[in-house]
Amino acid sequence: MSSIFRPIARVLQAQYRRSVSKMSTFNTLNVTVPKPFVYHVELNRPEQLNAQTVEMWLELKNCFNELNLDSNCRVILLSGSGRMFTAGLDFKGAMELSVEVGEEEDVARKAKLLRAAIDKGQEAFTSLEICSKPVLAAVHSACIGAGVSLLTAADVRYCTKDAWFQVKEVLLGMTCDVGAVQRLPKVVGAEGTVREICYTGRKVYADEAQRIGLVSKVFDDKDSMMSSVMEVAETIAKNSPVAVQGLKSSLVFSRDHSVQDGLMHIAVHNQGMLQSEDFINGVTALAMKQTDIKFSKL
Repeated sequence: MSSIFRPIARVLQAQYRRSVSKMSTFNTLNVTVPKPFVYHVELNRPEQLNAQTVEMWLELKNCFNELNLDSNCRVILLSGSGRMFTAGLDFKGAMELSVEVGEEEDVARKAKLLRAAIDKGQEAFTSLEICSKPVLAAVHSACIGAGVSLLTAADVRYCTKDAWFQVKEVLLGMTCDVGAVQRLPKVVGAEGTVREICYTGRKVYADEAQRIGLVSKVFDDKDSMMSSVMEVAETIAKNSPVAVQGLKSSLVFSRDHSVQDGLMHIAVHNQGMLQSEDFINGVTALAMKQTDIKFSKL
């Protein structure tokens, strides 16, 4: 490395080490490390049914941004504490915003306040997608409104047999604006079904959610779900982080681009990553029939 850039590199490395040395503390989330390289992010407003406030949105964004940089994290399990996954938007907070907007007389000033709030929700949920680590969402009981927007930003979704999902915003006289309308068609694939769900605001129960592809598997109860999803997370965590993170990047990019664009994207990515020690170690382990390969942190 040129001597000109070494001081800059040292500063960036120091900033990176500080950013991943210790997780921030959160008021609305509970973050634990139940298994090596597996982080568990739990929505933690059980008395309020995990209703989403602006504070929770900001904390979700900060949490997933931190985990994205943390080399000790390879996969993330997302769940909710208490009686349900999430009741959606916290209406007390929404009413406070409504009062603040009402104090403005000019439509442009009103719109600016509303746009800022909408942006916070969108950025919170998009942080799951931007995060290079796979996010496995485990839903029990209800997942309502903005909860569906959060859920569809995860990589894989699971639920209990008593779970139900509802894009409820239409029943409140508003259009969902924080992600479900954009991501649900890409998750489910059946556009007519998605439109019916969104236009009617009806509940989607666990069996239908699995049938249309919203969730991958349905479990009898939360305990069995969390145990099984944790096993999936452990399996992912044992794989090469170079390969797993490259897969997520390619899958997310390819979803929103043509096949040819996706092929170009992964070709550019792999021209560098195929030179990684992970590929060399993986091929060597396969040739020698080794099954206990340990990959370095990334």
